[in-house]
Amino acid sequence: MAFDTSKRSSYFLITPMAAIFAIFLVIPLLTIVIVSFWDYDEYRILPDFILDNYSYLLGSSVTWKIYLNTLKYAALTWVFTLSIGFTVAYFLAFHVRSLTWQIVLFMLCTIPFWTSNIIRMISWIPFLGRNGLLNSALLNLGIVDQPLEFLLFSDFAVVLADVHLYTLFMVVPIFNSMMRIDRSLIEAARDAGASGFETLRSVIVPLSKPGIAIGSIFVITVVMGDFITVRLMSGGQSASVGLQISNEIGLLQYPAAAASAVVLLITVLLIVVGLLRLVDIRKEL
Repeated sequence: MAFDTSKRSSYFLITPMAAIFAIFLVIPLLTIVIVSFWDYDEYRILPDFILDNYSYLLGSSVTWKIYLNTLKYAALTWVFTLSIGFTVAYFLAFHVRSLTWQIVLFMLCTIPFWTSNIIRMISWIPFLGRNGLLNSALLNLGIVDQPLEFLLFSDFAVVLADVHLYTLFMVVPIFNSMMRIDRSLIEAARDAGASGFETLRSVIVPLSKPGIAIGSIFVITVVMGDFITVRLMSGGQSASVGLQISNEIGLLQYPAAAASAVVLLITVLLIVVGLLRLVDIRKEL
C-alpha cells in the first residue's frame, strides 16, 4: 500500500510539468505535422491528406541548395564558436585563479546579450560597409586600393554575425565542464612529464567533451533555424531554411511552411542524435 501511495504521489508531481510539456511543445508540433499534409490555394487552406508539399519540397533542386547553404552556415559558425568558446573557457577556468575575476570576466562576455540581437547585427553595417570604418581604415593605411566588397551583404557577414551572436552559447557549457575537472588530474599529467599541449589533448579536451557537445547542440540548432541574420546580413542575396519558411508564411503558404519545418526538425534531430551518440552529455546533467 505504501508503494502505491508513493507511486501515486510521483504521478502527481510530474503531472504539471507533463501538462506544460504537452501544451507548449507536443501539441504545437503535432499541429505543424498535421498542417503539413493539408492542401492550399491562393486564398484558403484546405484540410486534406496529401503528400504534394513534401514531394515538391524534396524534389526541388532549390531546396537541396538551400539546405546545403544552411548547413554551410551552421558548420562555419560551429567551427569558429567552438574555437573562440573553448579558448575563452580555458582561459577563465585555468588561468584566472580568483573566483571574483572569473565572475567579472564572465559577466563581460555576457554584455552583448544585454541588447537586442537585431541591434547587434545592425551595428556591423556601419563597420563593414563599403564606406564603413573597416574599409576606411584599410584605405587610409594603404593596405587595399579599393573597398572590400565581401565584408557586408555576403556569406562572410552572415557567419560573422552568427559567431558574434552565439559564441556565448559555446562558452558557458564548456566553462562548466572545465570547472568540474579535478585539478589533481592535471597535476598528475604534469608530474608524468606531459607537456602543456599533451595535457590539453589527453586530459582537458576529453573531459570537456560533454560541454562541447551541449554547446554544439545549442549553436547548430539555433543557426539552422535562424532567418533574421541571413536576411539582414546577406542583403537578401543568400537563403536559408529558416528564411524559406519565413517567406512561405509571408505568402500565406502555411502547409508548405509546415512541411519545410518538419523536414528541418528531422534534420536537426538527426544532427543532435549524432552528437549524443558521440558524447554522453548526461555527465553534465
